[in-house]
Amino acid sequence: MRTIAQILQDSKTIAVVGLSAKPERPSFGVAEYLQGQGYRILPVNPAYAGQEILGERVHATLQEAADALAPSGQRIDIVDCFRKSQDIPPIARDAIAVRAGCLWMQLEIEHQAAADMARAAGLDVVMNHCLKIEHRQLNG
Repeated sequence: MRTIAQILQDSKTIAVVGLSAKPERPSFGVAEYLQGQGYRILPVNPAYAGQEILGERVHATLQEAADALAPSGQRIDIVDCFRKSQDIPPIARDAIAVRAGCLWMQLEIEHQAAADMARAAGLDVVMNHCLKIEHRQLNG
């Protein structure tokens, strides 16, 4: 299992599940920050599917986001979850299905069974950590 530092260093593409178009929402602020740090953001939110958030087309599902990357030979490195803990298991299954590198649950989001399932499938798992905070701490 890679450390948080290794995950952030090795990753280029982050699917943000539950990304809101509202600038005051934490998901927007985190995605905007990560995009500014050079990561490719893939918004995943069925409520905004087909629209754009932060200049990127919003996908209804993780599979749709992965399919959009496939022609360029890229994959989703991190699935960043801005959803309630009880909503994580299907996201974990989708992350496994698209062969993502890491299932990341934001602050206050934990689901042990989903984490165990993702780890068993070979994904790195981070729970109850903010990508923006971790990136800032590592990069000063």
